[in-house]
Amino acid sequence: MIDTKQISSLVDAVASVIPEQLGSLPENTQKNLRATLSSVFMKMNLVTREEFDIQTKVLAKTRKKLEELEKQVANLE
Repeated sequence: MIDTKQISSLVDAVASVIPEQLGSLPENTQKNLRATLSSVFMKMNLVTREEFDIQTKVLAKTRKKLEELEKQVANLE
């Protein structure tokens, strides 16, 4: 799930790079941009950093166990 604070931060970053001559980003445009970004990110099926880190740890543990088992098999052969 994408954090709404991160999306708001991204919208604020976009608003901050708009040249002063064009004025500020209207509130309804900011709302539309937030909604669009949320929709796009949901369709991308992204994972959170926390989920990614957990899976990285699980993979490292699994890899270590596999290496140990490969050594055991090699010793038995």
